[in-house]
Amino acid sequence: MKPNAGRWPFALTVLVLLVLILGPLVMIFARAVMPEGALDLGYALRTIAQEDNLRAVLNSLVLALCVVLLSSVIALPLAWLLARTDIGRHRWLDVVLMIPFMTPPYIASMGWILFMQKRGLFQQLFPFTGAWSQQFFSFFGLVLVMSLHIFPFMMTVMKNAIRNVPASVEESGAVFGAGAGVRMRRILMPLLTGNYAVGCLLVFVKTLSEYGTPATLGRRIGFDVFTTYIHRYATTAPVDFSRAASLSAVLVGICMLAWLLQTRVTARHTYPLVGGKGARRKIVRLNRSQRTLSWGYVTLVLLVSIGVPYFSTLATSLIRLRGYGLAAGNFTFQHYIDLFTANIKGTQALRNSMVLAVVSASLAAILGTAVILLGRARSRRTARAVEGLALLPQMLPSIVLVIGMILFWNGIYQLFPLYNTPGIMVVAYVALFLPYTVQYVGSAYGQVGQGLAQAGRVLGGTPYYVLGRITLPLIAPGILSGWMMTFIIAFRELVTASLIAPPNFLVVSTYIMREFEQGSVSMGMAMAVLCVLISTGSLLIVNWLSAKGRPDQSA
Repeated sequence: MKPNAGRWPFALTVLVLLVLILGPLVMIFARAVMPEGALDLGYALRTIAQEDNLRAVLNSLVLALCVVLLSSVIALPLAWLLARTDIGRHRWLDVVLMIPFMTPPYIASMGWILFMQKRGLFQQLFPFTGAWSQQFFSFFGLVLVMSLHIFPFMMTVMKNAIRNVPASVEESGAVFGAGAGVRMRRILMPLLTGNYAVGCLLVFVKTLSEYGTPATLGRRIGFDVFTTYIHRYATTAPVDFSRAASLSAVLVGICMLAWLLQTRVTARHTYPLVGGKGARRKIVRLNRSQRTLSWGYVTLVLLVSIGVPYFSTLATSLIRLRGYGLAAGNFTFQHYIDLFTANIKGTQALRNSMVLAVVSASLAAILGTAVILLGRARSRRTARAVEGLALLPQMLPSIVLVIGMILFWNGIYQLFPLYNTPGIMVVAYVALFLPYTVQYVGSAYGQVGQGLAQAGRVLGGTPYYVLGRITLPLIAPGILSGWMMTFIIAFRELVTASLIAPPNFLVVSTYIMREFEQGSVSMGMAMAVLCVLISTGSLLIVNWLSAKGRPDQSA
């Protein structure tokens, strides 16, 4: 492609990225050091030094570290079982074990609250346990719920890393007399350190940026964190965006420090394990007792991460009168019927979420595809810079970028009156979830040989003909996967909707939260079940498309 080809579309794409992503981030730091329009470098420090804010910061750090530890305890045995034993042949486990992550965290948290609370479902099922279940409402319960949501990150990273370790590496240690424990400690663990650092970073940053679980379970036990304080400053009178921006800037700084630490560890502990010659994977054949214990552990993880919150959510949505609980004859589908008939707010919320998710996913797919196609038509340095800008939201807590958008679009309201309209939610969703399309399309585009496009041009095809008849059809699975992932997350997203949705404009997430807080729990859980079904169904479609796009491995 000629150097000047697509110059104006490329410039427009870069401009859109600057407005969507960089502008809000600049506004965050500008507001943190200029709270009243004048430079005040000490304002952010004074804000953090306040007792309540400092406690929230320390709570966030302690919570994130504990979630990293518990997620490791849950995920590492699963990663080893799926990568090194014949249990890994059951490919359905890869899909099922991702369901906890695809379940909105606020829904899982509500499910646990309904299950473990006083006179909750656990006490109804096991009345002989007395008030034991109420011990769940503690810091450990908060760590447990967040770990059960986020452990698939760690599991996926470590599973793929373990699969890449050739069997010959450990066999060489065995030849020289190293036992299984020594090989694990001196060979396998050092080889996986870099990948484990990546997994820890993902879990740490995700925990710091999580709002749904702290806003439900954390609020119930009186445990405040970064995100709940930022949300409070931005939504509760008297609104104080300067304090919200200061906390957001500190949160970004902590995430960047964690990223730098992870980069340092990964650089020192990364080893080339996959070469052109290929490698034989080591598969351990489990005996009967080992297989029983392994499947018992997998079943336990599935039970507590999926079974409890899903059972609680579904059962509550079917209960006619909560005072009678799980009694026979106290079940009804009326709450689902009311969502589409008597409950106008519920129907509107479902429709609003669907429209916003479809529009946001479509715009993100167009922009992400343009980033890849137009960026990679230029120099490698330019492509990396543009893609890095597009991927930046993935490295930042969502609430930070949303606060930046509030400040940015408020500042230019006279020019573009987008703030306080549903359009601002679309803009926020596109910016937040653009990385999904960029990653999926970038991966698909990287697998397309450039000789195909060159052959099309040699045979007389115009650039637009080659794009429409060759390139786009080949990367279509990546575009569709990115579209579907954006749709899934945008459909059930909470923090953006709770911060910038126009007055009286409900979506699925805010409707569920409102019904839960106002006591209409069964109605809220009916909506939660629909939300989960749509999200899980979309996840299955994404996995089916990904499997269909991969070359057949049976040959």
